[in-house]
Amino acid sequence: MFSNKTEFKELFLRRLELLHGKPFSDSSLREQYQTLGNMVREYISEKWISTNEKYRSHHQKQVYYLSIEFLLGKLLGQNLLNLGIRDIVEEGLSELGVSLFDLENMEEDAGLGNGGLGRLAACFLDSLASLNLPGHGMGIRYKHGLFEQKIVDGYQVELPEQWLKYGNVWEIRKADEAVEVAYWGKVETSFENERLVFRHVDAEKVLAVPYDIPIAGFQTDTVNTLRLWSAEPLPNVSCQDVLKYKRNTEIVSEFLYPDDTHEEGKILRLKQQYFLVSASLQSIVSSYRKLNKTMKDFHHHVAIHINDTHPVLAIPELMRIFIDQEGMGWDEAWEITTKTISYTNHTTLAEALEKWPIHIFKPLLPRIYMIVEEINERFCRDLWDIFPGEWDRIANMAIIAHGVIKMAHLAIVGSYSVNGVAKIHSEILKQREMRQFFEIFPEKFNNKTNGITHRRWLLKANPELSRLITDVIGSNWVYKPEQLMELKRHAYDPAIKEKFLKVKQTRKQILANIIYEQNGIKVDEHSIFDVQVKRLHEYKRQLLNVFHIMYLYNRIKEDSSFTIYPRTFIFGAKASPGYYYAKKVIKLINSLADKVNEDPFVSQMIKVIFLENYRVSLAEKIFPAADVSEQISTASKEASGTGNMKFMMNGALTLGTLDGANIEILEEVGEDNIFIFGLKAEEVLNYYENGGYRSTEYYHHDPRIRKVIDQLMNGFFPDVEDEFEPIYDSLLSHNDQYFVLRDFASYVEAQEKVEKAYQNQSSWLEKAIINIAHSGYFSSDRTIQEYAKDIWNISPVRNTL
Repeated sequence: MFSNKTEFKELFLRRLELLHGKPFSDSSLREQYQTLGNMVREYISEKWISTNEKYRSHHQKQVYYLSIEFLLGKLLGQNLLNLGIRDIVEEGLSELGVSLFDLENMEEDAGLGNGGLGRLAACFLDSLASLNLPGHGMGIRYKHGLFEQKIVDGYQVELPEQWLKYGNVWEIRKADEAVEVAYWGKVETSFENERLVFRHVDAEKVLAVPYDIPIAGFQTDTVNTLRLWSAEPLPNVSCQDVLKYKRNTEIVSEFLYPDDTHEEGKILRLKQQYFLVSASLQSIVSSYRKLNKTMKDFHHHVAIHINDTHPVLAIPELMRIFIDQEGMGWDEAWEITTKTISYTNHTTLAEALEKWPIHIFKPLLPRIYMIVEEINERFCRDLWDIFPGEWDRIANMAIIAHGVIKMAHLAIVGSYSVNGVAKIHSEILKQREMRQFFEIFPEKFNNKTNGITHRRWLLKANPELSRLITDVIGSNWVYKPEQLMELKRHAYDPAIKEKFLKVKQTRKQILANIIYEQNGIKVDEHSIFDVQVKRLHEYKRQLLNVFHIMYLYNRIKEDSSFTIYPRTFIFGAKASPGYYYAKKVIKLINSLADKVNEDPFVSQMIKVIFLENYRVSLAEKIFPAADVSEQISTASKEASGTGNMKFMMNGALTLGTLDGANIEILEEVGEDNIFIFGLKAEEVLNYYENGGYRSTEYYHHDPRIRKVIDQLMNGFFPDVEDEFEPIYDSLLSHNDQYFVLRDFASYVEAQEKVEKAYQNQSSWLEKAIINIAHSGYFSSDRTIQEYAKDIWNISPVRNTL
């Protein structure tokens, strides 16, 4: 298409006129962005077509990664970087008087995810393509995403994400590959040719229409696919209320994570999950048929991975396809299914290990329920053979019990691999949460510590630091991130440290400008940028961070001789719309921000910032600017975390508990280059099992704790009345289930060590550079190579045009 800036400019001007019917001089920024986006997608398309042809002609085994979320962020900048044409485009646009930065800002963050689960899936897609591995994503094309967060008077307000308002230049609608997904109705059986046949009749059907997005690898010819499904009404459907049918259909792909506090929301969530897996598996099987291979060999050519429990219905759905459509017997279908599907567990939280009430599941998905019921019956018979008479054990392990279907149990029984996402998480699964399953399926369980794509979180997000690293150790780290380790021997070089400090100050100034633009608050770019950005959840303990800030406020107000090194505390988080408690914490953070920032004396030393609508594009500005990475979850609760890796890769030091991947970061960098505090996982689990923790004892015996907790209720925060009573009650009346008070003193002590360490700038810079050097281990390239070799059995394919 173009190989230099002159060709680019000519093509850009011509395409803009053709697309928008106006000369360049009359065009808007949005029209210029859409023109560039279309050009880049077309630039990718030749490689995309060639990649798919290569996979087909070589009969290459391919993996399909099913996830309810794909948190892609903006794609223009990443695609330009991966294709190696960013400089040509930037220079060409500049000569036309157009800023590439401005065009990138016209793109909306794709509304396809919420937190770490979806961002991990996006990083994995990037690594698959960049490593020339045949792997694709399958998800849902949410019309309005999760929600756009606004902060109004300190409260979270949710608005629909309008990310598709102007279309999506990266997607291609494939209406000819649409499939039908069936709900409700009933199952009729009959004998045909001495075989029992099942027919799902009187069903309400939805049309699943695929939209394909190319996923270009970094400076490689491989372009994989992210297929997103949109729910649409069937044409010419006959029903009594067409408008109601249209609404019931389209709502399936309208929002991510509908509020499931009521039964209607639960039904919609289950509809979404089946919509994803049924459409995806029909598509996968259809593609496989075109290879003219027997279904008996399906698992030799296809690997299907389910990212957490949301897509677990892939197991009974694949059984349905094999039995009802392909005519297989149960045993053959089960053998192939269980050799095709692998499962990643992302949590030990009971509420996240999904359980579906039978009274909802059975009428909505009658044929799928029959299959799940049969899987359960056969599994329980097998358990009886192993553990005769042990009714309690069998009931605990059953897929269906006490009126619910346990999706994690179905995932373990119906897959050939079950992996956790950090060493400690995998051990907790094996030794505690899923111990009974591990005892009978030890070969299934393994660990794959999460990773992040350094191409997004270092090369793209922090170009200044990337250039510095390349100047110091060469550019090979871009292709082999483990070679970042070569940076370690330069950590003590005063000249390198000075250059790193300059880079960090540049990024802090950029974030300071964003804070001023969005919040109207000027922050000191020379202060410590102490950052906690992640989903708002009790176990992530934003509350512990808040209490420490309140404690600092109190000390500054009470003791005129007390001073601290200036600190800017930065928060970013969305609370699920139905998560009442989490919304209270967001209000508390914002009330504290008002209290601190409006105090002329206190605000000289500390400021508190809540950045609304936390998302990938904002995260790309935050991580490079951070000095301190807050990873303070209750030990044993965070499966892995990936924010900790992004901070580390950008030279921030971790302040954290021994939880998730924090432990492996500690193993990498050593205890001198990280700040660890708080209970260990085994201590937390012991409290849960045996009791012995009384939060009131900490309230009564630590005056610092008593003061901050009392301030939730005593008018310290004006005009909120009993707003924070649920937080107060959770800590004292409900015994502080995430041990905020237990870890408070240890956290304060760790924060004092952070402040002291930061003031020794030379030593701090050494620690930061050492963290960057060790961050290569946490590249998603390493993680995906482990998945490819140990789980999926797929190999790189070199694509030649």
